[in-house]
Amino acid sequence: MDFSKQGLTLARIRELDIVDCLASLGYEPARPSRNGIDFYYLSPLRNEADPSFHINRKKNRWYDHGLGAGGSMVQFAMRYLGCSEEDLPDRFGRDFSFYQSQELSFIPRQEMEETESKITIIGERPLWSYPLKNYLHERHIPVAVAEQFCREITYELNGNSYYAIGFKNDGGDYELRNKIFKQSSSPKDITTIGNGAKAVQVFEGFFDFLTYKTLYPELTAGAFDFVILNGASMFERARPFMEQHERIGLWLDRDTTGVAYTAYALSLNKGYFDESGLYIKHKDLNDWLTNTLLTPKKQLKQKIR
Repeated sequence: MDFSKQGLTLARIRELDIVDCLASLGYEPARPSRNGIDFYYLSPLRNEADPSFHINRKKNRWYDHGLGAGGSMVQFAMRYLGCSEEDLPDRFGRDFSFYQSQELSFIPRQEMEETESKITIIGERPLWSYPLKNYLHERHIPVAVAEQFCREITYELNGNSYYAIGFKNDGGDYELRNKIFKQSSSPKDITTIGNGAKAVQVFEGFFDFLTYKTLYPELTAGAFDFVILNGASMFERARPFMEQHERIGLWLDRDTTGVAYTAYALSLNKGYFDESGLYIKHKDLNDWLTNTLLTPKKQLKQKIR
């Protein structure tokens, strides 16, 4: 269907199936949906290495965890095209040029399950499973480092049981990661580690925090406090803790969202410092560790004052 020939209204755009629209733009889910409702993508709105762009097909709504934003097809198209709601119908028909494939198969929303996808934590233990330890190895994180801060979490989703590396937040729930899954149990929150230090190091995700601990193991326990945002959108929530410190080191991602939050933080006061120069050509600190041929410890020691 060529939408450029249709008299599109905002109401009609809002009802378009987001999964099909993304497919017509060339975006496919990072992994198959387990329930026909929840779909995860590498974000079409920014650069990222791990899929955190979620579509609930039953509700026909999207949410980008890195941006901390979501909505209907209208909100997505406005961000994707960089236009106002008023200009959207014209821009949509002219610039999107969607052609919906007749071969696309999907579950009609009215036939989908009525129950919401919700993660339920059903157990935890020390890191044990080989696939999780192997995943840490692939990310260049020693198991001994991860064991200090993470647990192996068993969780239930849509009646099925799974397991993942769990990193606890201040609300008592977990960021969950394995090789094919990136999600959080509710409520989502930041993670703070206080040592009574005058300086704090701030990371967007816990794998970057584990990377830092891997790169600088001889750092004394009380040298720094730490904040793991568990998503850039949690930055404001972390500000009261961060701004108790004289120096705030920012190790945020080098994607559009992370760079924007870093620039915003530097405009707030002189206590914020951008530490991302170490990995400026990479997505984040862990990506630098995984891909660089340089000696990581030497590089990090040169960076830390």
